[in-house]
Amino acid sequence: MPYVVRVKKKFNAAHFLTYYKGAPEPLHGHTFGIEVFIEVDSLDKGGIGVDFVEVDNYLDEILPDYKLLNDVFDFSPSAENLAKYFFDILKAKYNVKKIIIWETENCGAEYYE
Repeated sequence: MPYVVRVKKKFNAAHFLTYYKGAPEPLHGHTFGIEVFIEVDSLDKGGIGVDFVEVDNYLDEILPDYKLLNDVFDFSPSAENLAKYFFDILKAKYNVKKIIIWETENCGAEYYE
């Protein structure tokens, strides 16, 4: 039976949506959240499927903390596009099942295959 390991992390960034209702949206910032869901089929002798610290450290490497997302990415940095982008990056290293990007505490987008 598989396990799902979840790791959450926050990062701060600014963005604007380039085609928001037909025009650029004003520049603004968020404390974004990312939630990573990794499926593991077995546990090691210590009862661990994926080391939380390892995933957290990798997120530190790839998250654009304190950046203008429009300068970092060549796509409109909506929550939906960010979820797909980080899914693809993390899928190369882990058995990722789903990514959620939270723009606020109550609003976010998820991506899964």
